[in-house]
Amino acid sequence: MSLLPDGMHVTTSMVATYFEVAETVIRAVVFDHREELEGNGYRVLTGPELSYFKQLSGIRTHTASLALFSRRTVLNVAMLLRDSNVARQVRAYLLDTEYTVRNRPVDNSVHNLPADLLAALAAGLDNRIDQRVTHILGTTVVPLLNALIESAGEQRKGLLSAREDIHRAQRKLAQHEQKLHRLERARARRPLTGSRPLAGSTASTDAMTGREFAQHVAELLRRDGCTDVEIDSGGDRDATLTARTADGRGLVARCGDRTPHRAVGDGEMREFVGTKALHRADVAVYVATRPLSREAHDVAAQAGVTAVHRGLLEAWSAGTVLQALR
Repeated sequence: MSLLPDGMHVTTSMVATYFEVAETVIRAVVFDHREELEGNGYRVLTGPELSYFKQLSGIRTHTASLALFSRRTVLNVAMLLRDSNVARQVRAYLLDTEYTVRNRPVDNSVHNLPADLLAALAAGLDNRIDQRVTHILGTTVVPLLNALIESAGEQRKGLLSAREDIHRAQRKLAQHEQKLHRLERARARRPLTGSRPLAGSTASTDAMTGREFAQHVAELLRRDGCTDVEIDSGGDRDATLTARTADGRGLVARCGDRTPHRAVGDGEMREFVGTKALHRADVAVYVATRPLSREAHDVAAQAGVTAVHRGLLEAWSAGTVLQALR
């Protein structure tokens, strides 16, 4: 039976070829008797251990793992295979050998040799054993230990890197928590709305939810004499309000999406112009806590929409009446 270049192992395909069975049969034997086979030398190489073994033995394979059978494991497989003529022949050979050895007369002539010759023979045998052990240690055990040490070092680096990532994430979470606390404090300090002029601080409106902002605009409309003020739709992003001005004109207002660091675009303004036409409103007010793009301003001017940008909103909240509501 041919061996790998290390002279000690064979692969799954080599075992299957030797016993003249399919590789799936060998894999099934390993699946059913893995613990027994591992006890006799079967192992699967992966990662750095596989790379080092390929470098050491000169074997070429592009798989992520490599199953290795020792000679003892191959004999173990022969004992477990049922439907293989070769396996049956191996079993018969082992049984015949055991019978022959067991019934062979013991040769005691060696005991009649001089003591110094017996000592020399024993020393020579010990030397051969020592050389074999040294060869095995140098070609398999030591390289494998080196590979394991190298792998442990790489794993330690990975753990250290993961720990740094966790620390960075913890710092970011702490920063976000501080920001949330600041927003909560700002909301707690925001005065309640009522019949008196509403708070004009942009910080207070920035801290509002979409629904709260819509209710804030509704209170501003009521304060300036509007009646039948209703919030038709609303959510976290925007809301549409309808009302009647003090002189009876129909009004529609839009509380725009208050996403920070993004100007209101002309597309959003055109969509609101369509809402104005749908409601057949005489007065249209677009309220935003963020700036409007030049294109959005142009669309609003052409369609007769009162654009309440951030600065105008602060003045309106502080008590100034919108020109469109007078």
